[in-house]
Amino acid sequence: MTSANVTVSRQSESETGGFSLEAIVFSLYLIRDAFGGVMRYYSAKLHMDVLWFTPDLAAILCVALFLKRCIVDNRSVMALLVFVQICVSLAIGFFFLGSTTALFSSIKMMFPLFVGFCFCDAKIGDYRRMLQIVTVTFYITLGGVFLSKYWAMPWVGFKYESFGAVREAGRLWWSFAEQRLTGFAADSTMAAYFILIAFVLTSIRRSVVWCLVLGGISAYAIRLTTNKTTMGVLIIYLVCLLVVRALPEENRLPTLRKLTLSSFAAILVPIVLIVLFTGVDLSPGHKGFFYSLQDRINNSWQLPFVYLSQLMPIGIITGCGIGCFNYPQQLFSNLHGYWVPVDNFYIGTYVMFGLPFVVYMWMVFRATAGITDVYKLSVIFVMNIFTITVLSYGPATGLLVIALGFSEVFSRRMTGALQGPRRVPAGEGTTLHGAAVGVARPVS
Repeated sequence: MTSANVTVSRQSESETGGFSLEAIVFSLYLIRDAFGGVMRYYSAKLHMDVLWFTPDLAAILCVALFLKRCIVDNRSVMALLVFVQICVSLAIGFFFLGSTTALFSSIKMMFPLFVGFCFCDAKIGDYRRMLQIVTVTFYITLGGVFLSKYWAMPWVGFKYESFGAVREAGRLWWSFAEQRLTGFAADSTMAAYFILIAFVLTSIRRSVVWCLVLGGISAYAIRLTTNKTTMGVLIIYLVCLLVVRALPEENRLPTLRKLTLSSFAAILVPIVLIVLFTGVDLSPGHKGFFYSLQDRINNSWQLPFVYLSQLMPIGIITGCGIGCFNYPQQLFSNLHGYWVPVDNFYIGTYVMFGLPFVVYMWMVFRATAGITDVYKLSVIFVMNIFTITVLSYGPATGLLVIALGFSEVFSRRMTGALQGPRRVPAGEGTTLHGAAVGVARPVS
């Protein structure tokens, strides 16, 4: 299939409602993770635990799709290097953790990444059916949180086994005398996350009145889960959305792009806080937001590098491999005593991949400057702020959504900008130009 035909094929997928392979797998992950408490409980009761892994099995196809779409069709050297680096990091992780089970868990952890990358040349707004599923998930998740305030969900406290490790599908947490409501999710953090990300993806096509009303309800629902950081991110997004909507039509996209590029400054926040407040007692009462922040500054963000310098000094540069200082190490490695929760996506990913991750993020930043998809820009903006204090490798949809936003780095447009114009076979010039450089079609 020629490059022109590949582009036309993807446009045809959009015109039929956007239910392509990547959209199906995205929807499977979304439904499974957003309703994780329900899924775990009833699949175990019905002795159908294998159903939990259906999205992961389907995601294997997306690995092949990534190889074809990004490396073969788009001829992206960046995509090839990223794939090779992931393979190398899996090998380093196996050497560091010394566990075959941890290796398989690490491989499974990477599947959502490839699903998100498969959206590289896509306009998310064209996936109408997928977005409808996101909207339905949003409403049900909201309802589940409010319902759990008055009704004890049967899956709360339910324990299940995964890869030989015992977990709880819906542990009942209490935060300073406040009950953390989980709704239909596996825990309160997941419930809050899915309200946030589903609201973001749904709000883009909704009126200002809808955004204000449902934004307020969403903030209150997240407050019931006691995830104040997530609530703060939602409020920041809502304020920025109102500011952008108030601008003239021609200024909205450039302003959103500037806001998104500015959000990458969040990467520096942990570094600044570590320099300024390491060893400072931010919370004498040992509770509340500032105590949590103090723990991140003194432990969560620093200890992985302290332990890595002791266990594998070269890992400061090369990374200690996929799975290190993540749940594969916590659950399946003899190094679980060195595990600490790395509550920041960029720190956690750097620890695993090392300096190559810095190069990749620089290319992502450059690609973001040319993104025209409002959905991708909004997702990157929100996730950059959200992941300041969240690792976001669990649930799997967290990593998938980040990869979806970053996927533009593998697009045909970005590949052409980085690697120069491609040679077009005789007779294909007009077709390729018309297919690849067309103006985005508005979606009703």
